[in-house]
Amino acid sequence: MDSAKQADVATIPVIDFGPFLHGDAEDRKAVARAMRQASADWGFFYLSNHGVPETLLRRSFQASRSFFALPYEEKMGVAWQNASSNRGYVAVRRERLDASKPGDLKEAFNAGPEAAPDSLSEAERPYRENRWPVGQPAFRATVMDLMEGCVAASNRVLAAFALALDLPDGFFVDTHDQLHHTLRLLHYPPLPGSFQPQGGERRAGAHTDYGSITLLFQDGVGGLEVRTRDGEWITAPPIPGTVVVNTGDLMQRWTNHVFCSTPHRVSPFTGEGSPDRYSIAFFCHPNPDAEIRCIESCADADNPPRYPPIRAGEHLMERLNATY
Repeated sequence: MDSAKQADVATIPVIDFGPFLHGDAEDRKAVARAMRQASADWGFFYLSNHGVPETLLRRSFQASRSFFALPYEEKMGVAWQNASSNRGYVAVRRERLDASKPGDLKEAFNAGPEAAPDSLSEAERPYRENRWPVGQPAFRATVMDLMEGCVAASNRVLAAFALALDLPDGFFVDTHDQLHHTLRLLHYPPLPGSFQPQGGERRAGAHTDYGSITLLFQDGVGGLEVRTRDGEWITAPPIPGTVVVNTGDLMQRWTNHVFCSTPHRVSPFTGEGSPDRYSIAFFCHPNPDAEIRCIESCADADNPPRYPPIRAGEHLMERLNATY
């Protein structure tokens, strides 16, 4: 089924993270159980009281709008170069998340956590340094502030996942401590406008995410659609004060499908037109050398391990090289 249904907002669970952050042991377990259930049933949930300050998010969305309003030539001056770096500006139609469809009608800016300059070798610099627009120090400062907030928030979610699976507290956090994450600012230009959808183009083609978890902050303009287990597409509208959390391919492999990696996409509105849409995604990836092997408690006689072990970095490079 290609068209999306308007879902009751309550269909995709909304989970209050506050009791996990501030409650007692039983509160933490209850939240972790709810997250496990949502990750098993949907691979998606909304999280309120996530800990990323609203003031920082407002500043970040404004910085995103300012960056994408720059002249095309300036944005291309910091263009994305290769999958090994995965940083910089990605122009409209440059990325194709659904390999069976044309390029996506969106533009993006990717950044990663920054290592101290003296900690990188000359060979590492092209792959671990961000590509910042010239003369935009406030933009860089805001992106890095949000990066810090998202790293902290994702570690809290990973800690809850460990509790949900009866794993040691640091099981997931420790395998993400090299901070090979990507923060992505996204802009979907208005339609119709400079770009006319053609040949099955969408704002973002149907895909699953590559890593362990994703945090998605939406503006007030909808468009996100999630595929149910029955194969229907439903809308996942913005809910103020929440972040959308979804589990990615590596978490699905790790948990042997106890947590699922769910296809999702961003489609134009089906009316007179679609306004500008902005979102911010934080893709949380394990350390490149982390071995993603089926967690013992996630396998039994009825559900034997489905995948061979794989290094997280190898998986990421395979997926990125297939996308661009």
